[in-house]
Amino acid sequence: MTNDYWVYAQRKDGKYPEHTSRGGKWLIFVGGHNLSRIWRRIIIATEEGKLGGLAKASKHSSCAQSSNNGVICVYTYDWKDIQDVERIRVGLRKIGIIRKISYKTDEDTERGVYRANSSEKISKYYE
Repeated sequence: MTNDYWVYAQRKDGKYPEHTSRGGKWLIFVGGHNLSRIWRRIIIATEEGKLGGLAKASKHSSCAQSSNNGVICVYTYDWKDIQDVERIRVGLRKIGIIRKISYKTDEDTERGVYRANSSEKISKYYE
């Protein structure tokens, strides 16, 4: 799936809980030269049911933290389900995302809270 700013991957194997109002995502900021390589790994892991139900990657640098980066979001259905959030983080490590990444709630995104425009800590998890 695609739209003007994002490309998407959806789970094909196994069941995953429906997204809730407490949903969130692991944010993976990637240099443009690595974006397609890492995105391919996340597509496969998402479709095979090794992550959550949905992931998306930016198609344009304007969606990313800086003009040289892209962002990949790997969604969880509920940030309070710590076991599931951690399971997905472990899955990301298994496909090579080993540096620390942050987890942000959808609520913060909907409120327009971003690291660049906030003095408050916005990550629920950082590992």
